[in-house]
Amino acid sequence: MKAEMPCGERTVDLELPDSVNMLEMKPMKAVEDPAESVRAALAKPIGGPPLSELAAGRKNACVVISDFTRPVPNGIILPPLLETLEQSGIARENIIILIATGMHRPNLGEELESLVGADLVEKYTFVNHYCRRPETYRKIEEIEGSPIEINTQYLDADLKILTGLIEPHFYAGYSGGRKAILPGISSFETMKFMHSYKMIEHPMVTNCVLEGNPFHEYGIRVTRLAGADFILNVVINRDREIGGVFAGDFDAAHRAGCDMVYDHSAVRLNERADLVITSGGGYPLDATFYQISKALICAKDILEAGGAIVVACECREGLGSAEFSGILRSVCSPREFFDDYRLPENFVIDQWCAQNIYQALGHAGKVYVYSPGLEKDDLEKMGIEKVDDLQKTIGQLLDTHSKPVVVPDGPYVVGKVAEGG
Repeated sequence: MKAEMPCGERTVDLELPDSVNMLEMKPMKAVEDPAESVRAALAKPIGGPPLSELAAGRKNACVVISDFTRPVPNGIILPPLLETLEQSGIARENIIILIATGMHRPNLGEELESLVGADLVEKYTFVNHYCRRPETYRKIEEIEGSPIEINTQYLDADLKILTGLIEPHFYAGYSGGRKAILPGISSFETMKFMHSYKMIEHPMVTNCVLEGNPFHEYGIRVTRLAGADFILNVVINRDREIGGVFAGDFDAAHRAGCDMVYDHSAVRLNERADLVITSGGGYPLDATFYQISKALICAKDILEAGGAIVVACECREGLGSAEFSGILRSVCSPREFFDDYRLPENFVIDQWCAQNIYQALGHAGKVYVYSPGLEKDDLEKMGIEKVDDLQKTIGQLLDTHSKPVVVPDGPYVVGKVAEGG
């Protein structure tokens, strides 16, 4: 059996025995005419009026898009949306496209052009969200004593539109929808609340769960407060082709897309594996080790305690931000991390992904990483073994593990273990 493991923009091909259980996305047929499918969704949305009706009479608009870490087909979905706004009377110069960077770096220059296309960069105004610039956001509410602060340009827009991609998400249940606002265009102080140690530790903050998930429920609450007139979200297949377009009410349209993702990406297992071979999902998701926390959590959730995890990931930009790298280089064990960072006064940016990584390390007996972009010393500091020959390492592990699972697409596939499994 051959398993193609995405690693950056290429694949690492593995030869595995047929006894290995392969978890894959179910087949999803791409829509025949993506642009026309977007236009149809804008004209006949879910749970609300057509975008053309909403836009009529509005003075200006703010369209929120995801940053470079998400493979959103912006070049396909944005042109029909922007054309609709202009045809409805909103002048091009009165349309702002706001990049929901969350706490990531801004997308500028060639990176911005690769994100949306050079043609759109020339025609429209693009603005990056900066979560640590107080002059760019304002407070709209408090939740549990924490300020909810949202980008001012979005709040002041006459028409507010969210775009994005719906896929499994290890905190929000699913990406897309309300997540474009929280955390996409929220302040650092707001994200300290949403990404606190307590929040990430909550058992319902997990993949493919909405009901009872506080991360999702707070996102809905904040989106209602900030306002969202319309969303345009898509679902993509393994080849990153559009399989579904969901537009309209920010909650109803998003839930319809989540249902499609669950049917496509969730796979049932009768028992936990003792070896999980997975990937970071390929570029752009595996650009840094920061994002590999998603693959590790997905692996942990189907792994019996003390089992082994193997991850293939390029990590062309290394570990990630200076703050994230600093955490991983200063902590030696899961227990040390948990003792230090469970305290609110010790909160630092990016600790939540480090928390997930140490959760996986604490659960697994051993973690192996194949990554051209990561240094052996950095991995060993966390107790992770750097792999140079992926095929050889997996061959050795298969000799000592009887319940192996391979998940070529990493965090894009969510294993669900049967109760008692």
